Amino acid sequence: MLYKLKKLTACFLLSTISCTSFANDDLPEIGTAGAGVLTIAKEKQYGWAFKMLAQQSLPIVRDPVLNNYLTSLGENIVSHADSVKLPFEFFLVEDNEINAAAFLGGNIKINTGLFLYAETESELASVIAHEVAHITQRHLARMLEKQSLSNTASMAALAGSVLLAIIAPAAGFAALTSTFAVNIQNQINYTRSNEYEADRIGIQTLAKAGYNPYGMADFFGKLADKYKYASSQPQMLLTHPLPETRLAEARLRASQLINKHIKKSLAYQLSKARIIVRFNSGSATSLISRYKSELSNKNYQVKAAAQYGLALAFFKNQQLDLAEKLNNQLLDDDPDNLFYIDLATDISLSTNRNEQAITRLTDYEKRYTSNAVSTLNLVIALKEDKQYALADKKLSYFIRNHPDHVLAHQVAIDLYKEMKNKAKEFVAKAEYLALLGRFKEASEQMGSALAYTDKKLDQARYSEKIEEYKRSDLRLKELQE
Repeated sequence: MLYKLKKLTACFLLSTISCTSFANDDLPEIGTAGAGVLTIAKEKQYGWAFKMLAQQSLPIVRDPVLNNYLTSLGENIVSHADSVKLPFEFFLVEDNEINAAAFLGGNIKINTGLFLYAETESELASVIAHEVAHITQRHLARMLEKQSLSNTASMAALAGSVLLAIIAPAAGFAALTSTFAVNIQNQINYTRSNEYEADRIGIQTLAKAGYNPYGMADFFGKLADKYKYASSQPQMLLTHPLPETRLAEARLRASQLINKHIKKSLAYQLSKARIIVRFNSGSATSLISRYKSELSNKNYQVKAAAQYGLALAFFKNQQLDLAEKLNNQLLDDDPDNLFYIDLATDISLSTNRNEQAITRLTDYEKRYTSNAVSTLNLVIALKEDKQYALADKKLSYFIRNHPDHVLAHQVAIDLYKEMKNKAKEFVAKAEYLALLGRFKEASEQMGSALAYTDKKLDQARYSEKIEEYKRSDLRLKELQE
């Protein structure tokens, strides 16, 4: 039944990530019972609940360089899509499974495994465009509306089942078995029609955004061929059935669109190399051998990306001189590249050359203000150099402009702990926990901050934050219960 159930729920239930499990009795029934209509406002509420549970349970990648790339890619696709009614947020999750998932409220989860498998940026973009189409066409919302009219379960229970299947699959799929009392064949047909529509719209968006419209057919075609006779299928094929007619239609649609020569994306290949080295299980020595072989045999998509992969592998193996020499060559050719700047910073800090890192990052920050990669690296470098006041000033400014940046609050915790500023340390912990939806703990940390300040303005601000966290905690509990 599990295999069938996965097929029935299409792209909405894509994750088998190992994370915090939920018992069936703890199924989050999100929101109040609906009457067959899922409004945009209600969808946003469900999306907020998803973000809170995802932040708590999924192994989200907190890498500013990779997040910067993925956000830019996703925003480019969304900017060329039609019928966008919701803000989009893209989560990069450390999971080698070839998969992605779309949920209510414009939330899209991308596994690192997609980077490991997709050969080109257009192939990765095709998956994201497909998921964006599911959201803009409100496929999941329409499915939930339909099921709530023909099912004894409320809209809230249905949405909670789907959310749980993404966050904690083992419990989620079991919950769906009892929640979705539906006609099997009707649900398969409904899902297939959604998949074809997401393909059609996704390919159009893909081409408008400047990617190869064949990217989708190429990616799914290779995936289908690779696992054609395999005993176990990847999640994406279990949740995205790929009959030959679907692939043929994707190729036909792509052929009808203008297919300009698409230059190979350096940024994508650099992202792929970074994931291979930093988020994979290979040893440093095996990675060095891999990239040396690629370079000597010219077996690469983009030479600079293979060199970057080798530099990262050298760094991982503590061969800092070799890593720096190779990375400096890349920087000479492309001095504003954030991938190279980030690695240069790591090397400088690892060799106690804090001033070198500060000089480079300060120059970049002057030209590209409020960039997460340069700013957070600069704050860390300033902290290592014990320039606490300047680090505090720059980090505070960044957080004011990016209050939901989880990594920034993690950096803040370390900075204020180093500064021995208990009040600010507790505030940073509180704000970090609140972003994870752990509002009760956030209130406790903010209460501790109150005990360490005698400034009336700060006391008033911290007290208001505590009340805000209490309201948010109640809101999340109401959505879950």
